Amino acid sequence: MTTLETPGFLTFTIAIVVFFAGVAINRAIPPLKAWNIPEAVTGGLLMALATFLAYRFLDVEIRFALEARDMLLLYFFTGIGLNAKLDDLITGGRPLLVLLILTVVFLVLQNLIAAGSVAALGLPEGLTVFLGSASLIGGHGTTIAWAPLITERFNIANAMEVGIATATLGLVVASLVGGPIARHLISRHDLHGPKTGVDVIGLPEKSEHGVRDDVSHVSLLRTVLVLNVAILIGFFVDELLDEVALKLPLFVVCLLVAIVMTNTVPRLLPNLVWPTRTRALALVSDCSLNVFLSMSLMSMQLWTLGGLGPALMLVLGLQTLAAVLYIVFIVFPAMGRNYEAAVLAAGFTGISLGATPTAIANMTAVTKTHGAAPRAFIILPLVSAFFIDIVNAAVIGYLAS
Repeated sequence: MTTLETPGFLTFTIAIVVFFAGVAINRAIPPLKAWNIPEAVTGGLLMALATFLAYRFLDVEIRFALEARDMLLLYFFTGIGLNAKLDDLITGGRPLLVLLILTVVFLVLQNLIAAGSVAALGLPEGLTVFLGSASLIGGHGTTIAWAPLITERFNIANAMEVGIATATLGLVVASLVGGPIARHLISRHDLHGPKTGVDVIGLPEKSEHGVRDDVSHVSLLRTVLVLNVAILIGFFVDELLDEVALKLPLFVVCLLVAIVMTNTVPRLLPNLVWPTRTRALALVSDCSLNVFLSMSLMSMQLWTLGGLGPALMLVLGLQTLAAVLYIVFIVFPAMGRNYEAAVLAAGFTGISLGATPTAIANMTAVTKTHGAAPRAFIILPLVSAFFIDIVNAAVIGYLAS
């Protein structure tokens, strides 16, 4: 087996090419665009398939350096925070609480499905966490963090591989299912987004009022400067939290720092030009998300899914079916049966099966076509990237005990 290591700059460049490949494919295959499949997902999956074929038939393993991906994640979530005005957070208080409760309920349901499947199929008991919320709601990071303990506790040598394979396949399914769910709900209930609205992330492809472009090198540099300052403060706060043994994902810390900044700095310095709800910030966020998602999907090692047998596919099929039914018949009605609820339904696939960036990408694809949904972009990251991690850790700890 020959291993090819692609350095960071080349990886970043390939990710951009992969994104444009997805754009071309979505244009050539209208159903992909109609069902709101993100371009980065289309191109990323195509590249992942190419690396799988190279591994399978040419004995070549391609590994991508992903340092730039982590930085793009910080830019993206910091941008979300800069758009979070206090008035919106207060208004979104009840929906945020409802979404959190719905997510916790589904987390429990997901683990019950995993436990029942493990028992019915005669799989090792320790695999329950990796066929449930540890890998699906938690994603790759949670899987890697808990794998050593599960391996030691239940003496399962391939626990890491099963967890990563589950998280990988869940990410793929979440990327493909979110857009179609939202389109179905929007079409069935004749929902419409606002005719005019602020750009939170994802600039609309067409404007009914012609081109309105206030993006310039000055506005972009101003936006990047504010983002960088927020991220630097986020690094500092993260170190302080480490000292008091409170560990949060760095992108969550940057998100919270940005929320505080965007609700204090403009009030203290009213003459300062601030990037909240500007096209420049939407543009930076859009670029960061698309390249991040391209890099995440193209770097998936699909060969890790091999050799795990039909049992894994059966369990994941049940989890996907449960997620779709839960979203359509519980999440959408509970969130209000309106347009914003449909956008959140697309995002909930990322919470339940994939990852927060996948959820945001699904929602972005929907809002580009149907209109803005700013509150959805505020409450979903807070639930999926902050509150639910705490609950998930407690549940995994219980299952691993």
